[in-house]
Amino acid sequence: MAFPRKVRITVPCSSSNIGPGFDVLGVSLSLYLTVELDLLEREPGKEYCNEVVLTYSGEGANTIPLEIEKNLITKTALYVLSCNNIKGFPSPLNIHVDNPIPLGRGLGSSGAAIVAGVMLGDVVGNLGLTKERMLDYCLMIEHHPDNVTAALMGGFVASYLRELGGDEDDVTNNASVPVVPEGIGNYIRLRWAKEIKAITIIPQFEVSTEKARSVLPIKYEKQDVVFNLQRLAVLIMALSCSPPNADLIYQAMQDKVHQPYRTKLIPGLSEVLDSVKPNTHPGLLGICLSGAGPTILALATDNTDNIAEAIKKVFAEKGIDSVIKVLEVVDDGAQ
Repeated sequence: MAFPRKVRITVPCSSSNIGPGFDVLGVSLSLYLTVELDLLEREPGKEYCNEVVLTYSGEGANTIPLEIEKNLITKTALYVLSCNNIKGFPSPLNIHVDNPIPLGRGLGSSGAAIVAGVMLGDVVGNLGLTKERMLDYCLMIEHHPDNVTAALMGGFVASYLRELGGDEDDVTNNASVPVVPEGIGNYIRLRWAKEIKAITIIPQFEVSTEKARSVLPIKYEKQDVVFNLQRLAVLIMALSCSPPNADLIYQAMQDKVHQPYRTKLIPGLSEVLDSVKPNTHPGLLGICLSGAGPTILALATDNTDNIAEAIKKVFAEKGIDSVIKVLEVVDDGAQ
């Protein structure tokens, strides 16, 4: 590897669940985490160094840890290196992370960080991993594939985590080197009509994924599962059709698996879902929680400003400030 060397990693944010697609659907959006690397030449005879200067700007700049063993990006990179029998960073590094993705808001901030960390490990270890193999590493850390698959692969994706068993459940071998099975996750790229824009309305409070999952039931009524399965099958086709059918998409984005249980965590969610509809706000196609929330994802072809302001007004009536970002679906994923 020639030194010095500069590398830039970019990872898009993502929205997951997408109506009835709980833990299945994800889409990458045009808001990017960036990692700027300066790889420096190591001292002769020094195999590993872990000499890393990590700086950070953007969302969470005052709270994100900068120690390489604690920061999610560098900790993930160290994991990838250890899986390849590399005990630390092979050369001194200056790393600057700029993160515009809001933390704990349902836009895949941790998924983007994990993807960036896997790519960082690949770059500094000169591993030459394919994206499919990178996905295995991502899923060893983040066991829900929707966000990380969308962020890594780009576009609109459906994914699932393969059930491991037997020896594959043991992620170490006799040499205590972590073993990452191949093909942990499976995904397929879905079509997304070019007219559809993603409006994100981001309330200024966090909802942790753990807390959002804790309110979900252990068991579901059969009719609720069938409700979601029917709409999921329709939705993935409806979002590919041009021009989009607003009534079809709106009805197909209804959900009975996670949104009803999370309304208690997100003041204003019920009012938004009840009051902002295609017949009241032309151009709107569908509306749902983004990931675990509290961000609202509204899909629309036009009239984006009025739709966003209507949702923002509902939050304001609850005393909650929110930020609006109109984003595009991006196909390239992490680079």
